[in-house]
Amino acid sequence: MTKIKDYKALIKKPRITEKAGIKSESENVYTFEVSSKATKATVKKAVSEIYKVSPVKVNIINLPSKKVYSKGKVGVKSGVKKAVVFLKKEDKIAFI
Repeated sequence: MTKIKDYKALIKKPRITEKAGIKSESENVYTFEVSSKATKATVKKAVSEIYKVSPVKVNIINLPSKKVYSKGKVGVKSGVKKAVVFLKKEDKIAFI
């Protein structure tokens, strides 16, 4: 297991989409784009350190890269590692 000291480098940015917004309001579930070396345990520690909340559970999803076509040319949409963080009912994260 790799030890990551810099938690801000571990969590790249919150993944703000329509579906993620609905989940955060109704079910208290937040989504983040994370480093490729991130694990469930390190993401849990990073979220608790940065946002001062206590996550109940963390799921990690690897989204693969995809081919895209634009104006007849082939390109690549890069893949990303995504973390889904479940919080307690009383905990909230405010993205500004």
